[in-house]
Amino acid sequence: MFWDKAMETISQADLHELQIKRLRETVERCGNISFFKEKFREAGIGPGSIKNLEDLQKLPFTKKSDLRAGYPFGFFAVPKREVVRIHTTSGTTGKPTVVGYTRGDLDTWSGLIARNLTMVGLTADDVFQNMVNYGMFTGGLGFHYGSEKIGMTTIPSATGNTKRQIEMLHDFGVTVIHCTPSYALHLAEAAEEMNADLSCLKTGIFGAEPWSDAMRRDLELKLGVEAFDSYGMSELYGPGVAFECKEHDGLHIWHDSYLVEIIDPKTGEQLGPGERGELVVTPLVKEAMPLIRYRTGDITMILEDECSCGRGPKLARFTGRSDDMLVIRGINVFPSQIEHVLLEIPEVGNHYMVYVNRVNHMDEMTIDVEVAPGYFRGELADLKKLQGKVVKALRDVLEIRTTVRLVEPGTLPRFEGKSKRVIDQREAL
Repeated sequence: MFWDKAMETISQADLHELQIKRLRETVERCGNISFFKEKFREAGIGPGSIKNLEDLQKLPFTKKSDLRAGYPFGFFAVPKREVVRIHTTSGTTGKPTVVGYTRGDLDTWSGLIARNLTMVGLTADDVFQNMVNYGMFTGGLGFHYGSEKIGMTTIPSATGNTKRQIEMLHDFGVTVIHCTPSYALHLAEAAEEMNADLSCLKTGIFGAEPWSDAMRRDLELKLGVEAFDSYGMSELYGPGVAFECKEHDGLHIWHDSYLVEIIDPKTGEQLGPGERGELVVTPLVKEAMPLIRYRTGDITMILEDECSCGRGPKLARFTGRSDDMLVIRGINVFPSQIEHVLLEIPEVGNHYMVYVNRVNHMDEMTIDVEVAPGYFRGELADLKKLQGKVVKALRDVLEIRTTVRLVEPGTLPRFEGKSKRVIDQREAL
């Protein structure tokens, strides 16, 4: 199933020509932004400098800190009267990033999401419950307009009130849900406690935070859905930048709309297919807020194998963010690695918290993890044995020593939005 078959299956030759044309247009639009105008002047480049895609490397990187420095409207390339919507990022570490959209942007964005939803087999016969924030966060409205575009019955339930969410799922015959994977786990737990019948569900769309294949299996088992990974960020429109097809082997990114690079996050050196690094994206169709070589901070790689669905090259599932990476005694650790290990151990639950401290000038990592309800019998010997099993499994993968504390089921935090499972207390020292 295709929403826009011509673009989704465009030939490499035609795609190459289209990308160069759109890259030149993007550079021209960026000339209306003082930040880029100055960068282009310093480098002595402009739209005419783009002869081929290799010329992309002549252009400067853009970072989130650049966008924050332009707060609020310094990165708008069109007059404000042409901006019909504004979203922002959370701004938890400073000023938020402000993102603007023209009417054309909103139509393009919803069209890209329509491609994703159609690609996984969704149609106007489906009922879609959108359980993400509808405020300044792009996830809610982004999927909302894409789902309506393909004709799905759309329920803007947003976040919170889990009991009511479950009632709506059942009463309205919902077939598709969209939320964070951590909230989906909470939803499954609550539905089990309520003895709710969710047999109407068939598809789960999960994103906004990294999640492992082990969590996929858990979600599919507990909710009875086929789970799909969704990737996006506000600076690139929002959700829908890349999406899994039914092969479940990497995410398709729409190459007619996004030019993709993978770089070494430390050196900025460009990496080839099959080499894991930081994703850098140049959006090719944005009007209000075009960007050049935006450093996403997200870690992935371009997959070399072609997909049987007929669409373009895919990205590997994301393993985390370069700025979320923990360095523990010189070892690089991603939270997704911890999750993957824990979800492979049936005796422990889906919820955990990671605490990092510095003790006597040495980094120490402590992981609280819930014991699975069926295994919690309170026998000290059993708990000690399980604790040792978890410690060994983590050491085998992470190659560092960790402290593991087993806690009762239901005692760790549940998250409705993006989960925050890592507390790095070294920052307070």
